[in-house]
Amino acid sequence: MDTYSFLREFADSWAMLSILLTFLGVIVYVFRPGSRSMHDDAANSIFRNDTKPADGDAPKAHVKEA
Repeated sequence: MDTYSFLREFADSWAMLSILLTFLGVIVYVFRPGSRSMHDDAANSIFRNDTKPADGDAPKAHVKEA
């Protein structure tokens, strides 16, 4: 059996099965019970250091054209 045929057969069977099992494992990990607080914390982490809303009335910096 040449190398191409062996790798093709491997990819069609065991590699595909391992990819499918990895995908299903990730899905189960993400949607497991009790993970909501971890995902909420990650989603709101960009707002963690905000102390006040941005000032909407502040003038924008203008760039002088030469």
